[in-house]
Amino acid sequence: MGVTWLKPVDVGRDAQSAYGEFLRDLEARLSDPGTDRFVLAREVLSEAMYGRPYAALVADAPLAALNLDARNVTFEAEYYMATDTELFGRVKPLLWLWKNLDLTPVGQNPVLGIPVRRVLAERIFRRVGRDFKCWQNVEFSVGYNMEVGDDVVVHRHVLLDDIGGIELHDGASISDYVNVYSHTHSVLDGPDVTLRRTVIGRGARITYHSTVLAGSVVSDDAMLATHALLRSDIPPHGIAMGVPARTTRFKVREPQEVLVDSRSLVRVPDRKANPEFPEPTPNQTRVASEDDLAGRALVTGER
Repeated sequence: MGVTWLKPVDVGRDAQSAYGEFLRDLEARLSDPGTDRFVLAREVLSEAMYGRPYAALVADAPLAALNLDARNVTFEAEYYMATDTELFGRVKPLLWLWKNLDLTPVGQNPVLGIPVRRVLAERIFRRVGRDFKCWQNVEFSVGYNMEVGDDVVVHRHVLLDDIGGIELHDGASISDYVNVYSHTHSVLDGPDVTLRRTVIGRGARITYHSTVLAGSVVSDDAMLATHALLRSDIPPHGIAMGVPARTTRFKVREPQEVLVDSRSLVRVPDRKANPEFPEPTPNQTRVASEDDLAGRALVTGER
């Protein structure tokens, strides 16, 4: 699968032949401008989930059939003003196909699921490089604001909130149960939303169960430690850990070319998602004082 530390694993010749035929047919149909993506998605899901054509499923189990057609379902992103209705409409059936195939043996089987996701990513993301590997049960906010380089790996149960834009540069690795955000809410007014592009540099590693908040930049060859919460940046080769995460170690490396450097990167300007809050959100918090804490203890009875 193109990663040096993974050994090759073969499946039966008959299965591989059938998988190859399925992938070629899927790619050909998606490349045909005359293809109705909603119809294609529901047909593939009907076969994968119920083992019968969609027309037969409509006759036998209409409720199940209706929920395979993305025109009959909604995504969370469709309720937000920041979502581009036209762009999302183009990718919606493919996101629905991706999400639901992951719940079937097709999606749980890496030898087929990973190539299928690669085919879909090429039609959903703003950009995707070669040999993209995405494991099962990964969620996107809108999908169309993802920019992915070469040899990027995204592991299981990852949330990529790309509503404000996410960049995953060449060789980046996102571990299981990671959350990467690109929007933030005002502390005082929840509907006051700011969109901030989040950047993960070349060869950077975001490790298990960690969270990257909107607007953070993880530089080339940097690492975010397990269970850490990043709300700022990590310089090249840095290792950040803790809640909130701070860079406390650096990798011992020979000098390397650095393209994504948080210290010099030209940032994409923040955008406001709600026209009712057009201005930049000011600082809305202060450090808690001893009096604040004492008052809280009196109210709650804490000691």
